[in-house]
Amino acid sequence: MTVDGAALHGTRILLVGGTSGLGLAVAQAAAARGAAPIVASRSRANVDRALATLPDTAEGTTVDLADPGSVERLVEFAGPIDHLVYTAGGPLRLTMLADLTPEIARNFWETRYLGALGVVRAVSVADALRPGGSVVLTGGNASQRPGPGWSLGASVCGAMEALTRQLALELAPIRVNLVAPGVTRSPLWAGMSGDEEQAMYDDLAATLPVRRVGEPSDVALAYLYAMEQPMATGTSILVDGGAVLV
Repeated sequence: MTVDGAALHGTRILLVGGTSGLGLAVAQAAAARGAAPIVASRSRANVDRALATLPDTAEGTTVDLADPGSVERLVEFAGPIDHLVYTAGGPLRLTMLADLTPEIARNFWETRYLGALGVVRAVSVADALRPGGSVVLTGGNASQRPGPGWSLGASVCGAMEALTRQLALELAPIRVNLVAPGVTRSPLWAGMSGDEEQAMYDDLAATLPVRRVGEPSDVALAYLYAMEQPMATGTSILVDGGAVLV
């Protein structure tokens, strides 16, 4: 997948969850193409750490996604933007059905789905997206390739795909797309030990047609494509090294 960086030059991109993992990789890739990223997450320390890796044109602030007022202040801080990228989500916790409690389920959906919906709503109500702009949400291949312990992950990914299609109609002509990564080397797996994480990557890589696990920089190209492709809307871009095929 290739992109023409000229389409992003001079644009302003708000990246919620843009201080680590996929979000930071997108911010760095977009900045390299001349865009001005605005990164946001709950932690000020994470925002500052991310800004240290980005050009001086980058900005950053904190946001509490559970607080509508905080989300509104984020949108006001960002000002008019050309693109919104939502990658926020804490470390992934796989939970077997017997151990799944309502609290675990609510916490899982809070950031990944309700947080995304709240930010998109705030941006829409404030009319913060410039003409020709887009929204890029984040899902995953679990909706197509679930496994034991993936009841929450698979259902959220499916919901995000459906939400993307609906928002593409309601927010038109603003384009709305989704990137659906497979397992990627990122802080998403911070709940595992280093050895467990590496073993997971090695085992998975051996089964994938591409014979390796994706890096955040690989997946970032899909977000750039979604922002730059003027005819793409309501689309889910699968980036999983062929995992759904095997």
